[in-house]
Amino acid sequence: MPKVAYSDADRERIRTALITAALERMAQKGTQHTTVEEIYRSVGISRTFFYTFFPTKEDLIVETFYFQQPRILAYAQSLMDDPALSWREGVCQFLMSCCYGEQNGIAVMTLEEQQMLFRRLSPESYQVFREKQASLFGTLLKIFGVTADRETIGLFTNLSLTAMVFRRAVPENLPFLVPEAADAAVKFQIEAIADCLERLKNGQSAPKDKE
Repeated sequence: MPKVAYSDADRERIRTALITAALERMAQKGTQHTTVEEIYRSVGISRTFFYTFFPTKEDLIVETFYFQQPRILAYAQSLMDDPALSWREGVCQFLMSCCYGEQNGIAVMTLEEQQMLFRRLSPESYQVFREKQASLFGTLLKIFGVTADRETIGLFTNLSLTAMVFRRAVPENLPFLVPEAADAAVKFQIEAIADCLERLKNGQSAPKDKE
């Protein structure tokens, strides 16, 4: 007979399994092409039971991004602690791994996926997402030895996500750019971000808008 009662430990185990399955698929295929059905089937539960954990697909998506944050931070720290890498090499390798997330088990949203998620999140959920995002990028800056004030966190977030979104946007969403030069452009962006962080690490101010 099917099991009708689950302990708290059982539910936590199943919830973690669902998020882990979602992360694996989202990293490979993106959030848009990852379905709820393939996730709950891979864990061996019913659709109805799945929705007792996550009321919507969007709830699962955001929880998956929250779930991977400690892994991302641990990875960044491991690069900074690697004696075989210089500081700059560690930063560049981290950003490169994120830009090519499907090769490294890191889920990164495309421009379309960000827009879709934004439209479907409640204002409260959106605010929590932004706060957790700021916390992630702020902690990354600290790992890289850069002072993480609000302005610097915002700059680093925008520069990093721009490189990641660009890499996934060519050529499908940016058809008039040159796809053969996409990898070189991503590398250039990453080097520019490393230049910026190095200046900040050495105590130079971030560039400000002209009034």
